[in-house]
Amino acid sequence: MQGIALPVGFTTFVTMAKTIAIANQKGGVGKTTTTINLGGSLGALEYKTLIIDADPQANSTSGLGFDPTSMDNIYECLVNQANPQDLILETNSPNLFLLPSHIDLVGAELEMIEMAEREYLLKKAIAKIADQYDVILIDCSPSLGLITVNALAAADAVLIPVQCEYFALEGLSKLLNTIKIVQTRLNPELAIEGMLLTMYDTRLRLANQVVDEVKTHFQEMVFDTIIHRNTTLSESSSHGVPAIMHDAASKGAINYLNLAREILQKNNLTKMINSDKTLDLDNDFQQ
Repeated sequence: MQGIALPVGFTTFVTMAKTIAIANQKGGVGKTTTTINLGGSLGALEYKTLIIDADPQANSTSGLGFDPTSMDNIYECLVNQANPQDLILETNSPNLFLLPSHIDLVGAELEMIEMAEREYLLKKAIAKIADQYDVILIDCSPSLGLITVNALAAADAVLIPVQCEYFALEGLSKLLNTIKIVQTRLNPELAIEGMLLTMYDTRLRLANQVVDEVKTHFQEMVFDTIIHRNTTLSESSSHGVPAIMHDAASKGAINYLNLAREILQKNNLTKMINSDKTLDLDNDFQQ
């Protein structure tokens, strides 16, 4: 990894943990890529970050270099009320930790149906360790099932990745309706952190049309940061690390660092001078 120099005037501090669920029932929009790389970026900025893999596909687990079949996982917390602290793994990325997943999580929803306060099982698990982290990211499955509802009930906010392609808005109304139901019945404090445009290709006219359409529909709910298509994001996952650990000067790594900084600013978790609001490749990185 190339060294990262934090710009002068950038100070980090956290007053309380922030829990963000990364959700969209549409598959292939960049949920796991966003979880891993946002987590890696927050860790690089010296925020102790926990990723909770709440997807039975366990892509965040394997994408951070772990074998999902060989360890205890979040299933134990949800079904057997295990202490998550006993299951959390330290990753190869600084300040980044993982509560892994497993294919067994598919069956967890059936077992959870008969349990008391079934929508709050993940919230109860997080409460046991929340004071040990600055930020908690929950990688949700591409569905709106009970485990995703648990994630929304446990989160302070939800981040929605939206792919820059023709059917970008397809299904978003169903997700937003689910969020509204959770806000009404389970978690009145749940906010929408923002919509993140992903897989943006500057060469495609359609991508620019999607950006305009999403910003027209959702306005201030859309992050300023846009995630470009970048091979480093795929390559880094195959190496079991976030992009910032694989190639810190890549466009993908810089995009997610900017996203991390935008989220920190939005939540008043940093002090920055105006000139440091975004990364500049030439001035902010040391080769």
